[in-house]
Amino acid sequence: MSPKNLNVTKIPNSLIPKLANKKIKNLFKTFEKNFEIKEKFAVAVSGGPDSLALAFLTKIFSAKYNLKSKYFIVDHKLRKESTSEAKRVKKILTIVGIKAELLTWTGKKPSSNIQSIARKKRYDLLFSKCKKLKISNLIIGHHLDDLLENFFIRMIRGSGLKGLTSLEKKTTFESINLIRPLLDFEKKDLEFISSFIFNFFINDPSNENINFKRIKIRKIIGEFKTSGLDKNKLFLTLKNLKSSNGAIKFYTNQNKKLNSFFDKKNKRIILNETFFKQPYEVVFRAFSESLKIIGGNYFSTRGKKVDNILQKINKGTLKKETLSGCIIKKVNQSVILIKEHQF
Repeated sequence: MSPKNLNVTKIPNSLIPKLANKKIKNLFKTFEKNFEIKEKFAVAVSGGPDSLALAFLTKIFSAKYNLKSKYFIVDHKLRKESTSEAKRVKKILTIVGIKAELLTWTGKKPSSNIQSIARKKRYDLLFSKCKKLKISNLIIGHHLDDLLENFFIRMIRGSGLKGLTSLEKKTTFESINLIRPLLDFEKKDLEFISSFIFNFFINDPSNENINFKRIKIRKIIGEFKTSGLDKNKLFLTLKNLKSSNGAIKFYTNQNKKLNSFFDKKNKRIILNETFFKQPYEVVFRAFSESLKIIGGNYFSTRGKKVDNILQKINKGTLKKETLSGCIIKKVNQSVILIKEHQF
């Protein structure tokens, strides 16, 4: 990566020599190949090695292609050190000429299901900021290790194809593209970037707390690796699952297109009788996605709760239920979904 190929006016002089490092060059080439962005974007930074590496790589990318980028650090205030850490990360980012903004989670904090609730709040803050600034691309630092962990977590939960292949390089929610360009990167490479460029990254103590399911899975995967886990075969499995998932996704979209009507004026979705006569997985997905649209949620509702509603619809016992911020009501032969506070 030669400085002459970059817009060096956007990169601090102290950083130019580091761009000549062979490993940094190769890692950036891999990133560049996976990052197909041609317009302004926002980057979520936590201070961990993955997000700091992402901050560096996107900064170099934006310099090379003359793109505008915004950087945001979410302070959850779940630990007493969180605010000081967030401010330190903000200061560290100035090394690569990044001006970051702090987004703070105010209000009462949960005593249970902490990681899940914190994740939802983080996305709420980031999405809100992106919409305010009219940015349609939000870049996050999920990497290869996250992909593997997600697969095993979902498998233990008994997830179907969609759950097992849920970490995609690009997903869209409420006009925001959620982009994960690091899914081909191992954590050790991201740690190298963070250490080499910043000589810094935060180790979240919750990453060692075995009370969290993800941490338990992380340790199990580590044991699998020492026992000869063949990563390439696992990727082949994921590839095959994604292919099958794509076929179901096609018929799910067809079901929504042909058997549902989005009444934009009244902000409701009407599902006709035929909608529920498709194969169960197609109905389940199409119904779940409809709930997300009306309820305005990024994360899907738990499968068991959706299944309970679908069983009532199939048995003809559904009258009026609430789920995922929606009112679900049977009207003649149709089922209507409307946002809860509007009903």
